[in-house]
Amino acid sequence: MTREQALAFAARWIAAWNGRDVEAVLASFADEVEFSSPRARETVGVATVKGKSALRSYWNAALVPVRSLRFTLDRVIWDSETSELAIVYIAEINGVSKRVSENLRFGPDGTVASAEVFHGIIPPPPPGAAEPR
Repeated sequence: MTREQALAFAARWIAAWNGRDVEAVLASFADEVEFSSPRARETVGVATVKGKSALRSYWNAALVPVRSLRFTLDRVIWDSETSELAIVYIAEINGVSKRVSENLRFGPDGTVASAEVFHGIIPPPPPGAAEPR
């Protein structure tokens, strides 16, 4: 994958999530994917979800309480030596914003073999913006 391909992948990934299209997101994942997230533990009782079918179930369950969802791409970090892609974005879910990094490792077949998600703090408002009340 080139840097340009990594940027295009991230843009498609963000668009699929903004459209709540779980199947479009899953299309890039290997059948035996391992996906780790603190949200998975909260939603399905395990921090690491194994297999595309289990990942589909987790994501569909996680979307049930979501009234509004908007991901805004912040930056993309691509490491061609390790085939790892970090998609850093601002997630606004049900009116609450936070910074998130999805770290994806691609296998030899070009699909995501494993992923780990890191949830950060609510980003500060841009300069000149009013502070939230």
